[in-house]
Amino acid sequence: MIPPRPRDRLYAAATLVLAVLLLPAAFARHPGRARERAGHWALALRFPAEDLSGLTDGARAAFTAARTDALWRHGQLLGLTSGYRDPFVQQRMFEEEVRRSGSATTARMLVLPPAESSHVKGTALDVRPHEGARWLEEHGARYDLYRIYDNEWWHFEHRPECGGTPPRRRPHPGASEPEDPNPWRM
Repeated sequence: MIPPRPRDRLYAAATLVLAVLLLPAAFARHPGRARERAGHWALALRFPAEDLSGLTDGARAAFTAARTDALWRHGQLLGLTSGYRDPFVQQRMFEEEVRRSGSATTARMLVLPPAESSHVKGTALDVRPHEGARWLEEHGARYDLYRIYDNEWWHFEHRPECGGTPPRRRPHPGASEPEDPNPWRM
């Protein structure tokens, strides 16, 4: 387990204070969604390079709801490092990893080709900081967001078909989907 960094706590506290200060303006503009908007504005200042475009509507809504809850209820920051990826970008990342690691098999332990990547489908989210990922791992099922791989603490996927039950985690992206131990379950 990675210990929380004092800097992350400071950023979380400052972002929450900013969100509270922005709450009156958010209420004036969006009365029914003031906390979500104030949180969004404050988080946009903390994570200015975030890009939620390209995510499916469900993944974007789930992430927005989760990060709003994380900030207001628990004082945790939940940022997005990477969401949707263009197939060409994903292919370039895969090819670079093949060159770096020396084989496609080894590369698949870290990066999948575009046809298999949930980033290309718009349902994968690479989150930050560590504390935010820990929060999402603990509370993500409420939003159908699940950590999928053992070797990637930051990678979560929007899986509404799981209905609140986390899917069995795989050791790495290239590992095959684990079989359901109870295929007769409904």
